[in-house]
Amino acid sequence: AWFLAPSLAMVPVMLLAPMVLLLVISFWSVRSFKLQPDFTLGAWERFFVNYGGLTLYTLVIGIVTAVLCVAIGMAFAYAVRFKAGRYGDALVMATMITLFGGYLVKIYAWKSILGADGLLNQALMNLGILDAPAPWLLYSRGAVIVTLVHFLLPFAILPLYAALRNVSVATLEAARDLGATPTQTFWRVVVPQCRAGLFAAFAFIFLLAAGDYVTPLLIGGTSGSMLGQFIALEFSTRFNWPAGAAMSFGLLGASLLVLGASFMIVRRRPA
Repeated sequence: AWFLAPSLAMVPVMLLAPMVLLLVISFWSVRSFKLQPDFTLGAWERFFVNYGGLTLYTLVIGIVTAVLCVAIGMAFAYAVRFKAGRYGDALVMATMITLFGGYLVKIYAWKSILGADGLLNQALMNLGILDAPAPWLLYSRGAVIVTLVHFLLPFAILPLYAALRNVSVATLEAARDLGATPTQTFWRVVVPQCRAGLFAAFAFIFLLAAGDYVTPLLIGGTSGSMLGQFIALEFSTRFNWPAGAAMSFGLLGASLLVLGASFMIVRRRPA
């Protein structure tokens, strides 16, 4: 306990105290670009009235990104764990190496791929599928999701692979001996033993995707905007910290509801 005390002491100092202060500021007001420590619900009312729809859209983007990452990551981790054999460690190392690439590098890579003069548009025109570059490939919701999945996928693979390491091959062989099909083995034997990894991967990807603002800013355009962009504007350009704090905690509360619902779904026992 004494060895853990310094680390545990950092939690209230570095995490809880700033969040409590930010929550208090969400009930303040701003006059002439100066914070006024009074009590008002104006920032919260503005959040629900003006940004309620955008918050729901942000949650949807986070959920779609998390589901895609978990699905792709589960397939990759399953193949590495049970099918790759001696190449499994190399594939895990390759997954970790992809984390070394800069976030902005990946964003600009997708801009070069999806842009009007990008690789995808040029390939589609050379194949005769398009007569002119498709402007909807970039600065769209789909572009935001693709970029987020590309960046966040390793964060889903690693916890899923760790969970699959605890699944014994003997249980899979026993299921096959009892007449289970590969699909039944996966859903009735593998998935129940990986619930913690599934929830951890979903939660991690969802929170990172829902809170992101760089990707929608550079890739999404006007149709792919997310709440994080407007939170950043409130804190920086507009200097409206109460509004930014209310929007931040509003998104945090909505995200916790999504995580609670996903936890209940993962905890359900298969029929």
